[in-house]
Amino acid sequence: MMQVSSSGPYERLSALERLGYAHRAELPSQAEVRDEWVGVGFRLGGRPYVAAMGEITEILTYPELSRVPHAKPWVRGIANVRGNLLPVMDLSGYLDKGRSNPNRLSRVLVIEQNGLVAGLLVDEVLGMRRFFDEDWHDGNPHSDDVVGAYVTGVYRRDGADWPVFSMAALASDPQFLKVAE
Repeated sequence: MMQVSSSGPYERLSALERLGYAHRAELPSQAEVRDEWVGVGFRLGGRPYVAAMGEITEILTYPELSRVPHAKPWVRGIANVRGNLLPVMDLSGYLDKGRSNPNRLSRVLVIEQNGLVAGLLVDEVLGMRRFFDEDWHDGNPHSDDVVGAYVTGVYRRDGADWPVFSMAALASDPQFLKVAE
């Protein structure tokens, strides 16, 4: 025979709520809050770099390009991205590291800096990278290199150096803006 309860649905829910509160666990307290710097890791000429997350607008697979006549060799062409024309530059070629050969890992980092919108061909995107303040070093491992003009410092983590590549410095460099031969 079925037993009929005299309590209604509201009373049952209230009883369940009281049971839940009686058996709740406290959340662990966070002892230390550490500031993080977040960037996008990418590989260029076999070396890893990282750019500030806010400096990269979008990451694209290598698009179909239309050639630009009389442009410098590191200007790969113009891509139509969702109805917008995007100039695509070979970052390795611009930095005198040799012309990139796009493959299935190659990506285009889209930047918007100081009114300039451009795509930068890189060998590979390594995903988001997080670093703590204590990982920062002011040194520039590329000070004797063309890349050095665009490196603002380096993060060191697990024995690996991650030079910070400034897209803002690149976009404001008059040499980068001169694309015609």
